[in-house]
Amino acid sequence: MNKPGCGFVVILLVSLMFSLFFSFFCDAQNFNYLPTSTTNQIVHHTYFSLSYSDKYEQAEWVAYELTKERVSGTIGRTNNFREDRKIHTGSSTLSDYKGSGYDRGHLVPAGDMKFSSTAMSESFFMSNISPQNASFNRGIWKKLEEQVRTWAFENGHIYVITAGVLGSSSSSIGYNRVVVPDYYYKVILDYNEPEIKAIALVLPNQKGTQQLSSYVTSIDYIESITGIDFFPELPDDLEKKLESKSYAYQWSWKSISFSSRNKKDTN
Repeated sequence: MNKPGCGFVVILLVSLMFSLFFSFFCDAQNFNYLPTSTTNQIVHHTYFSLSYSDKYEQAEWVAYELTKERVSGTIGRTNNFREDRKIHTGSSTLSDYKGSGYDRGHLVPAGDMKFSSTAMSESFFMSNISPQNASFNRGIWKKLEEQVRTWAFENGHIYVITAGVLGSSSSSIGYNRVVVPDYYYKVILDYNEPEIKAIALVLPNQKGTQQLSSYVTSIDYIESITGIDFFPELPDDLEKKLESKSYAYQWSWKSISFSSRNKKDTN
């Protein structure tokens, strides 16, 4: 019997490598990136999901995918703030914010939803809104949103989870007693080879005076202050590696401004 030639071996190796890559690619595309919910009230909209807390009248997290193609969208802001009828206990309302002195701060930014009229409109559900200090919302928080869009552009595809740290809250606004978080967080995962990486940030709800990189922390820390388990579907060893440390050095800190595509986009 003739032994397999070198050509056959090469073809076999290439086939195996392609199979492994295709398997990982499919797993990455079908990856369930949603965190656990402490409220048991998860709502799915077309382009983002959220876990709503009736106690705090806002989301404990919102989660969505952001891609290079999506951040290049040109849909304009709708500003159609409205109650979210999918919240069975009822969401906060516009009147809760009226005269409060706080901005209606987006969790999923309108600037991330410019790729679709539906996405843009749904970002104005009150379930996606949280009371933010004006200097925070229009300053360091806006800067972080632009940075996240840059990361999506550079890495091609990322998962974003964000909200207020609800247990840190010390005051509330409106008839529905919408709690004002003292801190906000973002957790971002790049689940693409060759360098799977994650980053987490916690920022106080006040005017930011430091570089964004100074707010980087570990996912484990955010889990400890929120009670939320992020990325529970990751393989255990990878989850432990990504969540136990801060990885600011793996991410670029330049920022591309996409808001120039729509001068009315301020959130």
